[in-house]
Amino acid sequence: MSSSSSHLMKTTRRGRPFVKDTHDLFATLVVSLQLDTHRSFFKSYPNSFTTDEACNNLASLKFSQSNRAADPKDPSRIITTTTTTTFSMTRDMAKGICQHFMDAQLIENAADLSSPVFRERGVYMLTPKGLHILERFITKNGISAEHLLKVFATQPICMKLLHLERRTQDDEILVTKSVIEVLFRRFVGREPNATRLSDDELVAQYQSRPHAKAPPLPSGEDLDRTLGIVVRKVSGSAKTDEYHFAAMAAVQWLCDFTTIVGTDEGAEIAAHFVRYGLISLVSDRGKVKDYNLVTQVRAGGPGGGAGAMMQEAEFRATDKAVYRVTKEGMQVARWELGGKPASAPAKPVASKARPSQSTDDLPGTNRSNPTGSIAQATDHGLMRRPSVSDRMRAEYIQDDGHAHSVKDSHTARLKQILEEPALRSLFREFLRANFCEENLSFWLDVQDFKRRFSTTSSAVASPGQQAKGRTTGHLAMEKHQQDLIAMAFVIYNTYLAPASPCELNIDHQLRAELITYMTSITADKDAGLKAVTEPGIGNTLHASQLQTMVKLYERIQGYMFRLMATDSVPKFCKTDRFLNLMRSVFDYNDKFTDDGAGLAAQTQNMSLSPSAKQAALDDDASSRAYLTISQAANEKQAALQKAA
Repeated sequence: MSSSSSHLMKTTRRGRPFVKDTHDLFATLVVSLQLDTHRSFFKSYPNSFTTDEACNNLASLKFSQSNRAADPKDPSRIITTTTTTTFSMTRDMAKGICQHFMDAQLIENAADLSSPVFRERGVYMLTPKGLHILERFITKNGISAEHLLKVFATQPICMKLLHLERRTQDDEILVTKSVIEVLFRRFVGREPNATRLSDDELVAQYQSRPHAKAPPLPSGEDLDRTLGIVVRKVSGSAKTDEYHFAAMAAVQWLCDFTTIVGTDEGAEIAAHFVRYGLISLVSDRGKVKDYNLVTQVRAGGPGGGAGAMMQEAEFRATDKAVYRVTKEGMQVARWELGGKPASAPAKPVASKARPSQSTDDLPGTNRSNPTGSIAQATDHGLMRRPSVSDRMRAEYIQDDGHAHSVKDSHTARLKQILEEPALRSLFREFLRANFCEENLSFWLDVQDFKRRFSTTSSAVASPGQQAKGRTTGHLAMEKHQQDLIAMAFVIYNTYLAPASPCELNIDHQLRAELITYMTSITADKDAGLKAVTEPGIGNTLHASQLQTMVKLYERIQGYMFRLMATDSVPKFCKTDRFLNLMRSVFDYNDKFTDDGAGLAAQTQNMSLSPSAKQAALDDDASSRAYLTISQAANEKQAALQKAA
């Protein structure tokens, strides 16, 4: 079954495609490209593409997606539905789309990083933010992207990306007090990200790339923009420390680490920071140039923007403009200055407008991360989709809010561990130390196999040519079928075959059933008893046979899940590293003391502030702003830390 669809992309009042369309079209284009090394001005740029390559592919781009499902009338049969979406545009329109990609900080001019213009003859590379968007698209759509593995392995990837909810009809960001405060906490970080580097040194570090690295940082400097906007510590007039930052750097940070898609949107959000009293202008001694922005915002609009200190405000995104974090901003950020935590800001007078749902007050820690992984630090007030911290806190809090007990929740906790990259990485290390890492590896491999079986996608930049009656989507599906067969046998030969390198300890009856079936679908009748099994010559396996293998693997996967939940998870939850991670997520009413009760008993003291409980119960809050973590970046970070 095949179908084709096409539609005109909706555009915003700024003339841009909606953010979701922008991200999907960008990722589809990148999948269709063959990123290679290109030269410009006598320099080579790896994993890049040219203007001509991008425009030619966008001129005739096809995205095909195939979904498998059992026939409702006959479950033994598999129905495959292939949907093809075609993008078609002129060269000028393609260049305009690529300009939107640059505005959104998805691609950059490799030869001139400061250039914001998509040029006729240019060489371009993916940004860390672009790779984050691409990774999510590939994972979601089941795309086999072996040609991009080198890119993910060699280029930096944005570890955390903050997604801002937008209004359905016009794609405008919903501005509420809670969203602004959540975004501001990410913007300034858990503590001042201060530096002593000069402006020129900062620019050199910002433009450092794997193929052109900047000079090493001076001793004592740790420049990391993922921790928040880089600020300078300045002595204020009242003998208090102030923290200043450049206006243009603020807009750039918002474009790099959130789903904001242009400097004009970034300047508007920064203007709301001013309107809520979180930052204020220090000076702007330069002239306003053509490319500079002076943005004004007012109350009302998408989200309402209620609860601000001012009805209207402006932000000057100019070369010389400098802003500072106000006292109120430090309180919202909960900076601990001088050894004392900032007090909570005063609540504004209640507005007649409908109050927005809160997404704040999810406690965090300082910059030091006890688990040793960037992704394992939970941000203040930030709700994830799905929110692991929300689900985990339910295990420690009873309805009355006072009595705490560890419920029968090992199964639920294992689900959370498997969903959260940081916890999963920590859990893998624990299993490796206990010589049972293969249990988790098998579960993850089968999960990936099931996902690939149900959905596969492809993106090509050529017309839908017919080859013996087969469309591009059909050809992609056939290749995907062969890849699935190979994957099924790799799993069997790795974990389930007798004397396999990572043989699992599973139920005897289940193993016998698997061996019987493996023998029946291969040419070798003794295949199930061998350590390495392959499909017979000419035997490509039907989709229904693959479905049976999926079901068998799924049963074994369930068995391994229960084994990990009952045997490994209870021990894992008693480890220091797990408890340290819990400390970084939760508030405590009672301090942890080494009183002989044991670390496991100490987890019973975990509790949340009332505002955090309200945020956990507030379903609408999680949709306002949520954080996604790059699995590739998390694994790369873990590997670097292990090597160190």
